Amino acid sequence: MSEAGRVPSPAAPLAEAAAAPEERKGKEPEREKLPPIVSAGAGAGATAGLDREAKGQISTFSSIISTVSQKKEITENRNSPTHLVFPNIKNVRDPPPVCLDVRQKQRISIDSLSSETKAPALPEPILPIQPKTMKDFQEDMEKVKSSGDWKAIHDFYLKTFDSFPELNASFKKDATASFNTIEDSGINAKFVNAVYDALLNTPQDIQKTVLKGIINSLLREWKGPRTKDDLRAYFILLQNPQFNNTSTYVIYAHLLRQIATLVEADHHFLAHWFKKLSQKRFKQLVERLLQFISLRLFPAKPEEFPPITKCSWWIPSASKVLALLNTANNLIHPPLIPYTDFYNSTLDHIDLMEEYHTWQSFGNSHRFSFCQYPFVISIAAKKIIIQRDSEQQMISIARQSLVDKVSRRQRPDMNMLFLNMKVRRTHLVSDSLDELTRKRADLKKKLKVTFVGEAGLDMGGLTKEWFLLLIRQIFHPDYGMFTYHKDSQCHWFSSFKCDNYSEFRLVGILMGLAVYNSITLDIRFPPCCYKKLLSPPIVPSDQSIPVGICSVNIDDLCQIMPELAHGLSELLAYEGNVEEDFYSTFQVFQEEFGIIKSYNLKPGGDKIPVTNQNRKEYVQLYIDFLLNKSIYKQFSAFYYGFHSVCASNALMLLCPEEVEILVCGSPELDMHALQRSTQYDGYAKTDLTIRYFWEVVLGFPLDLQKKLLHFTTGSDRVPVGGMADLNFKISKNETSTNWLPVAHTCFNQLCLPPYKSKKDLKQKLIIGISNSEGFGLE
Repeated sequence: MSEAGRVPSPAAPLAEAAAAPEERKGKEPEREKLPPIVSAGAGAGATAGLDREAKGQISTFSSIISTVSQKKEITENRNSPTHLVFPNIKNVRDPPPVCLDVRQKQRISIDSLSSETKAPALPEPILPIQPKTMKDFQEDMEKVKSSGDWKAIHDFYLKTFDSFPELNASFKKDATASFNTIEDSGINAKFVNAVYDALLNTPQDIQKTVLKGIINSLLREWKGPRTKDDLRAYFILLQNPQFNNTSTYVIYAHLLRQIATLVEADHHFLAHWFKKLSQKRFKQLVERLLQFISLRLFPAKPEEFPPITKCSWWIPSASKVLALLNTANNLIHPPLIPYTDFYNSTLDHIDLMEEYHTWQSFGNSHRFSFCQYPFVISIAAKKIIIQRDSEQQMISIARQSLVDKVSRRQRPDMNMLFLNMKVRRTHLVSDSLDELTRKRADLKKKLKVTFVGEAGLDMGGLTKEWFLLLIRQIFHPDYGMFTYHKDSQCHWFSSFKCDNYSEFRLVGILMGLAVYNSITLDIRFPPCCYKKLLSPPIVPSDQSIPVGICSVNIDDLCQIMPELAHGLSELLAYEGNVEEDFYSTFQVFQEEFGIIKSYNLKPGGDKIPVTNQNRKEYVQLYIDFLLNKSIYKQFSAFYYGFHSVCASNALMLLCPEEVEILVCGSPELDMHALQRSTQYDGYAKTDLTIRYFWEVVLGFPLDLQKKLLHFTTGSDRVPVGGMADLNFKISKNETSTNWLPVAHTCFNQLCLPPYKSKKDLKQKLIIGISNSEGFGLE
């Protein structure tokens, strides 16, 4: 074998940690070469390797760890505690690909497979006799407290973790049952939890015995597909709390790789089993994987791990398993943990644009990028990617405009570098629509706004004022474009038919410009809107393909029309005769400009009664009609408007909730952070009035704090970058203390008279923020 094929064993740090001092000094035992692990198949993944500087080949687990025959190991293990021994590498080969690409119009879900594909039933091997029950184990643990004799516990762990069949024999609810369904893993979760909770409190020799058994299990030569018992063993091993320790990361990495390279049907089972875990256990799995990735990227002790060029598959494998957990989390409503718990803040400190460009350039290839797993990238990091991508597009388009001018021998003008909007306040909507239509080619330039007949240079304030005034006018109920639902406190698209939907396109452009120019809008759309906005995330080249159509359910309807959703839920739960008692058909009615119009939910719907048997279909068709079909033209215009500005692959990194935060800001308020970042004009932060102000504001309930923020900034939400991005300013207003505070929302500025008492300040401030009309504009 060539020297290029020989690399130091990446398992060396773990070997040193696991071996006793006297064994380290002794002679190495004779080792035999193991056969390589057979891959689960070429279709197991799409990408392999974290190729940042990785030039050489990567070793397989079979060439890292060797062992003597199983019978000899069992004999030795029963006589004395064993220690982990790792040989030098003999063979090297590339690991199978382990990561998926997200750059596609429809996001792939492992839940989309047919039942036949999902559940290939393979004969399960006969399991060994179950050694102990949970009660037996707990009794043995109690005996240890009084006797100090760990032999029974040592033997239990030794036997249980010796192989995959032994794991199933110990933890399977019924060793004779197959448990081949996605809804039940067949594992006694309480027993698994009890065994793992006790493990970390056992002597070191027992903990090393467990790790040795896991190594033996992972070294098994696989022939053909995995059985459900194998999947159960992976499911159990992944929950081992020993993998929180960096000294076990070599074993953990190979466990992750074997799970990552399973076929998609096996991933389907694991994802459904993961969703059955308790919130605590599920969160522990996620945190353990995130920590593994973070410490591999930025190790506290680099000597603990192999060089990243020798184990570039570690992070892709962990990311793939993390993707299974993310899928499991999204399979249930509400999810086990918030989507933000998957964020890895460590990634905020790597070169995100390099990650993005790698993803852009290589896509679904053998080149790993965290952008293939966008759920681990925080919204703050995604905003940076989107902003820089936007800036690069702005620069590119502005440069092209300049080149075109020079090539035509025309004098360059600075205005050509911007999207210049000139509008009249009295004709705000029509002028804005005309300007945006006429300057469609300039939408990706930096926005500047001028109000006709008014002197003023737009340094950001006029742009924000334009957004605020335009949104306020468009969303006014009298305008008829959107309907405000008081119960849900959100707007939804009017289903009224019209000849021209260009104003809906204008709203989409406004939202796109806001994201593109990092401006937060005071818009209240339900989450369903942002889900539709990403359906698909990239505008299809074929204009005949429907856009803005997504799967909707009664939960989506409840976020807009809670009363109607409640009524439909009552229909689904009704125990009487639906046909006779409700006397409904597959036909719905809507009022449009005082005229009642009827619509069939399916062909001949007016003649199809709603019955106990078809009521689920009726409810689903009704919801789809309300949220998709009845507003299709309105929403498609809105969709195309938004994407005419934000057409970028960076948009595919976002989930619907993140798009909402980029557009509207975050609802999470931190007034202490606002206090730390506030600027003062005419006041010092130690002045009595300012001290009174913060004592009052920090003591406000949340609703008054939101009113204060809305009064001073035009929105009660916080930008993605936090309170510091508001550039909040308090200025001294040299007027009578009988006056109320005044706000300049365009500049996030509060003008505060020098009130002499805390009581007076609180009274005036509450009156001011509670009675301001609209946006509190001046």
